[in-house]
Amino acid sequence: MEQGYVIERPNREKASSKTTRAIVVALLLISAALMLLIMLGGWTALQSGQALQLAYVVIYLGMAYYIARWNRGPLPVAAALAIILAIFAAVAAPEWFARDKAGFAVPQTVFGTTGLDAQVIGVLTYLLIPVQALLIFFSLQGFRQAWHVEVERPLVARRPVRTS
Repeated sequence: MEQGYVIERPNREKASSKTTRAIVVALLLISAALMLLIMLGGWTALQSGQALQLAYVVIYLGMAYYIARWNRGPLPVAAALAIILAIFAAVAAPEWFARDKAGFAVPQTVFGTTGLDAQVIGVLTYLLIPVQALLIFFSLQGFRQAWHVEVERPLVARRPVRTS
């Protein structure tokens, strides 16, 4: 950039872009919180799914950080991962409700205490599905808003205003 010029990003100043960014970040954080509750509340019943779920939480938190800083690169990745997570949630949620029968123990948490009831985990898992659908929609909306567009404008020397 040459001296005397400033870079502006006009699409980031729009109210719709600011709102979309805030919604995407909120949806990523809500998704991460739901996944943490499910993971910690049903630790012993996850059957080696803890590593994948923890990776999802870390990735979602990282994407929330970068999107909050106006990086639009993670937006299509967020949409793609949300599709996969919605499929996992749609398959897993009915199985949590199937555990609410005689012979199934309440899952233990990662800390060895009694975890969440299977029905509660099932509801949390079902909640992930609409949150992921909203995340897909708003991520793609944010990608279409062209947050990356930069315009180089010359600096205009301001003249002092005379009051006489």
